[in-house]
Amino acid sequence: MYDQNKLLSIGDSGKGGNDYLFGMSRNYKFHNPTGIYFVSFATLHWVDVFVREEYFKMLAESVEYCRKEKGMELFAYCFMPSHVHFIFRSKLGDPSGLLRDFKKYTSKELVNAIHQNPQESIKEWLLEMFQQAETHKKNSVNYQFWQHHNKPIELWSTSVIKQKQDYIHKNPVLSGFVTSPEDWKYSSARNLNGDHTVMDLDELGFFE
Repeated sequence: MYDQNKLLSIGDSGKGGNDYLFGMSRNYKFHNPTGIYFVSFATLHWVDVFVREEYFKMLAESVEYCRKEKGMELFAYCFMPSHVHFIFRSKLGDPSGLLRDFKKYTSKELVNAIHQNPQESIKEWLLEMFQQAETHKKNSVNYQFWQHHNKPIELWSTSVIKQKQDYIHKNPVLSGFVTSPEDWKYSSARNLNGDHTVMDLDELGFFE
């Protein structure tokens, strides 16, 4: 069950719940708190986790909650088997904190889902890939799900936004999964074709 309260309660300091590591880019920064950004982040070791519908849905539900409760404006997205692309903005002027909270929450929930999924045939291998060294806590194991890089790029013009949008939508095609961008279910390419069944996008006037 998707627990909205868990995501809402994630603190701005990032302290607590350290058994599920997350992270922001060490080389890139969100210099403009109200800017529109293109970001990409991948699972640790580029592991293909998102090959099951339930894991995709967890990402979509987390995004929807961030849009409704945490000030996220989403203009384009694509969920790939090992990574995620967003074009987004923080209405609260905290894109770094917003993305950090999203990654922290989904890290914990997805690792738990893998643990509890009786149909996950490669459960042990996945958990081993995400497992980190033991912490100072006795019998405690850390799991790092996402890599520590988001590489935010501020998008300052209509042409740049469209360029990144096209890049996002062509990802599944270039990877050989589909022949047309709109054929990939978890992509905003479908929204552009009038299909909003996965989730809605926010309006941005000069994005047309």
